[in-house]
Amino acid sequence: MIVAKFGGTSVADSSCISRVLDIIQNNPEQQVVVVSALGGITNMIQESAQCAANGDLKYQEILFEIEERHFACIKELIPIKTQSQVLSHIKQQINALSTLHEGVYLLRELSPRTKDHMLGFGELLSYYIIAKTAIAQNIDIGFENARHLIFTKNDIEKNTVDHQKTFESIQSYFKKPKHRVTIVPGFVASDEEGAPTTLGRGGSDLTAALIASALDATQLEIWTDVSGMFTAHPKYVKQARAIKQLSYHEAMELSHFGAKVIYPPTLQPVAKNNIPVIVKNTFQPEDEGTLITNKKTSSGQAVRGISYIENIALLTLEGSGMIGIPGYSKKLLSVLAKETINVIMMTQASSEHSICIGIESSMAPLAKKMIEDDFDYEI
Repeated sequence: MIVAKFGGTSVADSSCISRVLDIIQNNPEQQVVVVSALGGITNMIQESAQCAANGDLKYQEILFEIEERHFACIKELIPIKTQSQVLSHIKQQINALSTLHEGVYLLRELSPRTKDHMLGFGELLSYYIIAKTAIAQNIDIGFENARHLIFTKNDIEKNTVDHQKTFESIQSYFKKPKHRVTIVPGFVASDEEGAPTTLGRGGSDLTAALIASALDATQLEIWTDVSGMFTAHPKYVKQARAIKQLSYHEAMELSHFGAKVIYPPTLQPVAKNNIPVIVKNTFQPEDEGTLITNKKTSSGQAVRGISYIENIALLTLEGSGMIGIPGYSKKLLSVLAKETINVIMMTQASSEHSICIGIESSMAPLAKKMIEDDFDYEI
């Protein structure tokens, strides 16, 4: 069996959704399909939620635009005689999202749990529309909310997947599938108390990987708007070309350092079970794409690809007091961890005179202050 994931650009509008359904019909081995929110919807919800928290009524305009986009898809994809049921369901979901916004607006507060709940609506809207469209086209398809399949541990700062509970629920649900293919929303999950959570940005990839790993799928397909992972960003390097094959480690490194085709944590569950991953282009499905496996490539090329990260600040901690004294790296990371500042990369001079870290630019002022306060009298 194959688990396929279609990203936001692949389901951006009605024409894209029709293309996705064509791919599903032409690939009978695809038994589980994970879909993202319509392109840009999650960003719109994030913006509207922040507007509500700031007391800005613009959130109402954004919600109206979200509603109109989904209604337009329904009217273009689903026959008139069955539209009313789908429109009614989507309207109920939008109303629930609106109610959450009203609460945030009144309290002027957007808690992590409330934000998680709100951000998941994009996938819940899209997967329902796609499933109902498929049913209207007589595709043997079922659909299941990923909040009944994917579970996270109770951690307000970071939603860590509860792998044991998640795998058990996935295996139980798919033990006797009732349909040829099942559509599942990506990104969303539930915590130990049943409250809505998410898997973080790029979480739809992780949803697909967890399902593929739990079911020991023969392959995981990531469908996006490019024909695989490239040797460099095609926008900036005209000679860039798709890489035919990568190892899990190579793909993980390229993804971590800016190649946004695939979400880095996605590869961990599938690599553990040696499940091949192929990155394909929804708009050019005949293209070969990039195959990611546990095999190390032997093309003879030392450099497999070049990637970059934007909005990164470099902070250097240096001083003669560091030379020959152990523990500075550990303390530096501990200081930053207090404010959940993620260190993207780290280097240390061979002289032990300095340590350089790379972090998100937005966190640089806070990180600088914390480092200065903690190390002021030591180096």
